[in-house]
Parts: sequence; C-alpha cells; structure tokens
Amino acid sequence: MTYEQALHYLYTRLPVFHRIGSAAYKPGLDNSFRLMKALGNPQRSYRTIHVAGTNGKGSVSHFLAAILQKAGYRTGLYTSPHLVDFGERIKVDGRMIEQAYVIDFVERHKEVFDAIEPSFFEVSMAMAFDYFHACKVDAAIIEVGLGGRLDSTNIIEPDLSVITNISFDHVGFLGDTLAKIAAEKAGIIKRNVPVVIGETLPETLPVFKAKAKEMKTPLIFAEKHYNITSSEKKTPFAGKMIVDVKHVEKNSGQLSEEQLLTIGLSGDYQLKNTATVLTAIDQLNALIKGRRFPPVPPDGEGFISEENIRSGLENVVELTGLQGRWQLLRQHPTVVADTGHNEAGIRSVVEQLNRQQYNALHIVIGMVNDKDITAVLALLPKRAVYYFTQAAIERALPAQDLFRQAQKFALKGKVYPKTSDAVKAAVSNVKENDFVFIGGSNFIVGEAIEDIAWGE
Repeated sequence: MTYEQALHYLYTRLPVFHRIGSAAYKPGLDNSFRLMKALGNPQRSYRTIHVAGTNGKGSVSHFLAAILQKAGYRTGLYTSPHLVDFGERIKVDGRMIEQAYVIDFVERHKEVFDAIEPSFFEVSMAMAFDYFHACKVDAAIIEVGLGGRLDSTNIIEPDLSVITNISFDHVGFLGDTLAKIAAEKAGIIKRNVPVVIGETLPETLPVFKAKAKEMKTPLIFAEKHYNITSSEKKTPFAGKMIVDVKHVEKNSGQLSEEQLLTIGLSGDYQLKNTATVLTAIDQLNALIKGRRFPPVPPDGEGFISEENIRSGLENVVELTGLQGRWQLLRQHPTVVADTGHNEAGIRSVVEQLNRQQYNALHIVIGMVNDKDITAVLALLPKRAVYYFTQAAIERALPAQDLFRQAQKFALKGKVYPKTSDAVKAAVSNVKENDFVFIGGSNFIVGEAIEDIAWGE
C-alpha cells in the first residue's frame, strides 16, 4: 500500500465530515472508546491539553504547542482540518507524521475499522493518539473537531481544558442559540480539571459557571488576567505583529506586569487568542508548582519560562508549520489568505481588511453549503472586486449559487469554476498597491496554498 492508497482508503472507505458534511457526522463516544481499547488506550501514556471553541482553537493549539516545544517538552499536536496534506493533522515537535506510519497504521487496523465502522475523524484521532504514544511524547495538545461533549476527542482525561470562545457555527449539530452551543463546548470540562475560558458573553457565562460547579472544577477567565492590545510600535507587514501585554490584576504569571511581545501570527483576532494562551501557560505553571504536571525536562528551569513563552509566540509558524491564519502568500501586490469561515470569523477578517492600506481590494471567495451564507455575505465590503469560486469537494457551494446570493448584497464580480482560476485571475488583475484576500473556506485557502506556483 502506498501513502496515496492509504489516504484513498481513509477518504473513501470512511465517512469524511469535512468533505461530505452531516452524513459523516457520528455523535457519541462509543466508537472512540472501542477504537482506543483495541489499540491499548495509548492516550493514557502522556499528558494532554484539550482545546475547544468556535474560533481560535487552532491558533491557540499551535501557540501552546510551540511554547511547550521551546520549554523542552516532546510535544504532540492534533488539529483539523488539514489545508494541503493529511499529515498536518498529526505532528510531533512540529514535524508531520511519517507517511510510512500512516500506511502501516491503516494496514494493521483495517479489520478493526471494518468491525467498528468509525468515521474518518475517529480513525484520524486514533492514529494521532497511537502515534504520540509511539513517539513517547511528554504532552499533546488535542484540538476538538466539532462541538465538545460528543466530539470523539472527548475520551481523554486532560490536565487542562481550554475553551476559546462561542459564536454561531454548525448550528444544525450544536444548537441555534449561543447558550446551547456553549453547553456543547462545555462538555469537555472534566471533574477537578482547571478550565481556561478565552472569552465570555452574557449568554455563555452562566452555562460555563453551571458546568464548572457541577464538575467541581475552577474556571479561569483570560479576560480577567490579561489585556492584549496592538502596539504602536509597528513592524513591517511580514505575518507578525507586536502586542502590548498588560495584567488586568496582579498574578504569579511568568510575564511582568506590562511589556511588549512579538506574535508570529498577524490578525487582530490573535489578541484574544494571545490572552487565552498566556492564561493557559500560567495555569500549567500552577499545575507544575502543585506537582500535577511534570516540570520542564532536566535541562530546563522547572517552570515554563518567559523566554519559552516569548520564543514560542514569535516563532509559532516555524515551530509548528501552522498555515492559513492571515497568512501572507505574496507581496507586491499583497496577497493574504485566512481560514475564517463563519460569521464571527468573517467579521474579524473584515475588520482586519478595513485596517489595510490599498488602492483596490480583490476578494477570492468560496464557501461550503452548510454555513450561514447570508450572514457572511452581509458583512463583506461592497467596494471590493469579487472572484466567486468553489473548492473541489462535495460540500462546496456551487460558485454560481454563491454569485447569485452575493448579488442580493450588491457584491460584484465574476464566477470561476476552480480556485486556481479565481486566484490567477485576481493576481493578474491587480496593480502594485492593490490587496488580494483569499478565504471563505478552509478548502479554498488550502487549494490556494497548494497552487502556490502561480506566484512564481
């Protein structure tokens, strides 16, 4: 079996949510428990940090992994979806899972898959947990796939849980109110396991408090610990930014009361993500102090240090290989891609676009058919030139349908059947001081990155 054949098996033999949508969704944890039992429960051999939320959980997971790597921990990272290669989902110290391991895992366990009939996500998770065990990681950052309570990753017993924020997404599965969605995300809260909440709303705060009380576990609110703002000391636009860190109240964190940090991801939404990450690291250090989490390896200082934090935050892309977060794909003219794909994510993107300087704005956009299309279109700037397209997946909203709906919001542009066609058209039309944005879907961004040869 080749790597391509192994991936073909995973994509065709197993239901894949990110490609076909709701038909692949298997709520409940039975399959996960059965899979892990068949594998000998490898997830119990290392420490874990569980990260949920509507937006930001991918960035937060990568930041945490980068900081732990710099502290000297051998660190696993499980995220989804991938943008270009399946291996992006499963990494150890920033390196993707070896293709040979993927092949071997599929070949060894096909009979188990046939008996249990798991989803693609359940098998991917099992592969990650097994790989982390084989690599003898010290700790693994585990990103929730969808929701929390019934997500297949919710079989772990983490040392720390993190919930970034709550907004509307996947309402068909998680509920049509913020309180209902929060209840699903809060399902990752475990008894006596501290929980960091990145952002609260009037509708979600009571939900988190009630769940924490039920589980007899402390809630730690990032908003009450850190205030992160963009610094006036700007850096050249190269995918990084300088932020001003202030403590809301004095605490025993590793950072001094006020200072500047360089963040390896740009985009204003990273301000709240940074506060969440810093709060989570403070909690890990508290766990280390209380001997509930292993200290950094012998060559470290015992605790996760300020230098570990600084270096991890600044070099997150280099350390983890993260892509698609306000990612600069080309300069002169500027071409940026971002994976924000729901109402809250697109609102942040539009706010960021409003802060850019350019003569004309060009937007390459495609979406999937199970999102709130009208809410997104209502947010998009009318002054831009649009290139409506679609990803090569079953869930893709046909570009012509997106174009027709966009006309209702006075968005003007043309239809392109493939992402590569749309990107090439946009780049060929721009002038020196124009700005090209690519987004609307993880899959559009992934295809644009994969087709990066157009920039040569």
